[in-house]
Formats: sequence, structure tokens, C-alpha cells
Amino acid sequence: MPDEMMERQPYEGCFSDFASAEIVLVGAGYDGTSSYRPGSRFAPVAIRAETLYAQEDYSPYFHRDIKDKAIHDAGDLELPFGDKDTVLKRIRQAARAVFRAGKKPCFIGGEHLITYPVIEAAVERYPDLHIVQIDAHLDLMDELFGSKLSHGTVMRRCYDLLGKGRIYQAAIRSGSREEFAFAAEHTRVFPFHVRELIPALANLSGVPVYLTLDLDAFDPSLIKGTGTPEAGGIFFADFIELLKALTRLNLVGCDVVELAPQIDSTNVSAIVAAKILRELLIVL
Repeated sequence: MPDEMMERQPYEGCFSDFASAEIVLVGAGYDGTSSYRPGSRFAPVAIRAETLYAQEDYSPYFHRDIKDKAIHDAGDLELPFGDKDTVLKRIRQAARAVFRAGKKPCFIGGEHLITYPVIEAAVERYPDLHIVQIDAHLDLMDELFGSKLSHGTVMRRCYDLLGKGRIYQAAIRSGSREEFAFAAEHTRVFPFHVRELIPALANLSGVPVYLTLDLDAFDPSLIKGTGTPEAGGIFFADFIELLKALTRLNLVGCDVVELAPQIDSTNVSAIVAAKILRELLIVL
């Protein structure tokens, strides 16, 4: 792992060392391109804190305990807020170190742009990589506020790496006319929910799959603390059904992004995000 890491109270149950780990958890708290409500830089610390007292290690949904998995929590990357190029470079280096060691990364954002350098590293190891994106937004703009590297352009940049038909997008309910037109031609979109995505995942059997989960995919009544909430969305039970389908695929990495914990004064968003991450780690 890169030297620029800050040690944190580890996510509860993730006590393996790097050498023995199957999965490596990395915090990437960057929100320098957030276009509405910033604060996702604080998510990695907030999610870990909620696991210490508010969360059991055992998942009744999958009848497994997170302590039975070999998971290493590497802490948080030191990311200079005002230097986007260095931020992306350090995330890419960390992801590359995990993939090259034959392990599966799980990144905690941060805004959605943190996914792009992870995918850059992933395609080096898995040239036939496919992405499953669970998100309220398409994130397929070619540029946002004049920048091609933004949380609103992240999936367009991933498309540039992967090409046509290798990005599956679900729970989508927001995007420009141009983004939806681009998606109709170049990606596979399952709007509003995940019900129609689940049977379509059979098409991904035998190929490496990366899951990127933007927490604004969930209904705002469940997760209020996110930068760009959208009406509608999925619920926890929908997510569990999606994870059951993903267990049949070759899931090689994942991220959870866009929690802005300080927006929700009840802390429920951070608590739910921590439980979402527990289930994801158990099936990864």
C-alpha cells in the first residue's frame, strides 16, 4: 500500500493483516468536485465509528459473520483537498497495489469521482472488466463546469476505458436529455429500481465485475445524508436481493460513495451506510 495512509479505528471485524487478507478496505475521503452539498470526505471516519457500538458482526441476511472473512482495513489515504491530480494518483496507486497483490479492494468514498482511478487500476488486471453501477444519476456528462473529471462525469470516463455495453446502470432517475441518449446507445440502463437489473446480471456470468454503489440510489427517507438526493429510490430489501444475485458473479472489487454524514443530524444515514457496507463485504 502507498505510504500516504492515515491509520483509523478499523471497521469492526476487519482485523486481518494485509498479507493474509482477501479483501482490503481503503478510505478515500475526497469531495473536491461536489456540485451541490459537500461533506463526503468525512464518510470513511463516520462509517467506521458507527460499527464500533451500533452494529453486529453477523448478517442474518446471509447467515455469515464478517469476522469469518479475511478483511484488512488499510485506513484512509492522505488526500490533498485542493490537488485533484494528486488525489486521483494516490487512489490509483492504492487500488493498483491491492489488485496486484491478488486481493479485492473495497473503497469508501468520498464523492463518486474516486471510482475512476480505481477502475483505471482494475482494467490493468482485468481487461474484460464490467461495471454494475447503482446510482440515482447516470454520471455520463462529458464535462461538468468545464471539467472532464468530476463526480458528474465519472461513468463517462469509465466508459472511455471500457467501451460499449460494459456498464450496467440501475436505480437511475436523474440525468440530462443528452446523458439518457448516450446511455441508450452505449450502456445498459435499468431506471428507477433494480428489479429488472437482477435477471440481466446473468449476462455477466464468467466476466470480472466491479460494483460501484452511490448511496443516493437509496430513497432519501432511508439515507438523507448525501450530496445530491433524488426523489424515489431503492430500499434496503432491494439491496439485499441485488447482493444475492451478485454472489453468482465474479465480483472483483467495489466502492461505496457519496455519504455526507454531517447533513443528517440523526446519524441514521451513517448507521445505514455502515450496515450496507457490512453486507457488501460479506458477499465480496
